[in-house]
Amino acid sequence: GGGLSGLCAAKLLSESGVSFILLEARDRFGGRTLTKIDPKVNYVDFGGSYFGPSHRRLIRLAEELGVETYKINESEDILHYNGKRTQFKVSELPRQRNPFVNRDIKHLMDLMDKMGEEIPVDAPWKAPHAHEWDTLTFKVFLEKNCWTKSCVKFFNNVVNALITSESYEASLLSFLWYIKLCGGCKNVFSSSDGGQRRKFKGGAQQICNKIAERLRNSVIKNSPVIGIDQSSKNSVLVKTLTGKEYKAKYIVLALPPMMQMKIHFTPELPALRNQLMQRTPMGTVMKAILYYSQTFWRNKGLCGSFWIEGGKEHPICFTFDDTKPDGSHPAIIGFISADKLRGTFLDLSLEERKIILARSLAEATDCEEFLNPIHYEEKNWMEEQYSGGCYLALCPPGYLTRYGRTIREPIDRLFYAGTETAVEWCGYMEGAIEAGERAAREVLYVMGRITRDKIFQPALESTGVVSQSLRSEYSETGPSIAYIIALSAMVLVTFSVLKNPKYLKSGFFPCFNKL
Repeated sequence: GGGLSGLCAAKLLSESGVSFILLEARDRFGGRTLTKIDPKVNYVDFGGSYFGPSHRRLIRLAEELGVETYKINESEDILHYNGKRTQFKVSELPRQRNPFVNRDIKHLMDLMDKMGEEIPVDAPWKAPHAHEWDTLTFKVFLEKNCWTKSCVKFFNNVVNALITSESYEASLLSFLWYIKLCGGCKNVFSSSDGGQRRKFKGGAQQICNKIAERLRNSVIKNSPVIGIDQSSKNSVLVKTLTGKEYKAKYIVLALPPMMQMKIHFTPELPALRNQLMQRTPMGTVMKAILYYSQTFWRNKGLCGSFWIEGGKEHPICFTFDDTKPDGSHPAIIGFISADKLRGTFLDLSLEERKIILARSLAEATDCEEFLNPIHYEEKNWMEEQYSGGCYLALCPPGYLTRYGRTIREPIDRLFYAGTETAVEWCGYMEGAIEAGERAAREVLYVMGRITRDKIFQPALESTGVVSQSLRSEYSETGPSIAYIIALSAMVLVTFSVLKNPKYLKSGFFPCFNKL
């Protein structure tokens, strides 16, 4: 596979003096990163594009390749819309007008991080409560642990945004594991210092293109692999759809698990591995970009990051400001995912989809200027034959505890890469790099080039973007629950007294008799 994970595996093997051939099914490199170059938009990322200071491998790689980065706009407020509008700073946790809901959101985040502490990043199926949590959906967890309906709706939207699936589809264990791999809730929710802080000037796909240029004749496009034969004791035979065959000592498979079902394996794969591939559907997402003549939302105190909750009239779950770093091509990029994309939205024409999205932005922000985009782009990742969806594969209930242990387990001379096998930032470009380099080191280990303890390696700190702790940056989302209860009690007592003055005379409220 010629996505970021496969290319990083090839790059490390090349640097270690190992000869290789990389086969890519598409007519391009990049996998789930895809950048469109067009005078109307300059460039636009249809695939993976965001990263943060804790994505040290990706930052290191960009520095090595000479790719410049920039911070997304975060000068103004983030907007949350659920029928009512609430604005908050990028350094704050998401919040709403109701303090009970804010406390509920904070409570659930703390609970998830606490539960995540017992989950091993490389083996979530070994967590003490793994089997219990893996039989529950995240939806059931929300209904049991949220105090308010607004909190349930908010986190359903969060699941749509983060793993492009529904809360009723993902197991509780898998979502807690995902949050753990991304550094906890505050990392995930932060655009200030989390995983959505920066982008690449010129687009993210150039990272893969530049690696491919360095590897030159050892990377081949338009070569879908249809067969992997390990019958020989000393080599692996790889067959492509074009009829060509390649013989190698080892093979690294850098594809989403579901896409591996397009390959015929000889001998047959172990039973659990065969079942694992069948039970990991890809996420459902479309990127939609609306272009305008000006960044008018900034003048209204909005940075362009909007969390939007609603029905069919609001298909987008969240947005970012996608204006170029020099201020040109003002744009808002929105993400439509999960059931909102699987429904009637796709039955509409491109023009109808553009109109619905523009209306949604206008209503959510109270900015009528959103009604008149000057250009529109979209990318539906469900249509990609060799991705099947984005951002990553879904782990349904029972998946991790029954099949998870085989996710990166080598089979004879076959090794596994891809962001789904990562132990850090799974689903992100950082996870793809970590997984690719780890798979390459597994090959180097069996070749006798390195020792086993060198397979998993921590990322080195980058000199360009410094990672920092997030916890100290976040203000509380509201008053303490004890304060809220006390205040509510005082309000109820006062209301009762005002409505029934006889209580004052009866001595029912002694404290008021003294006033």
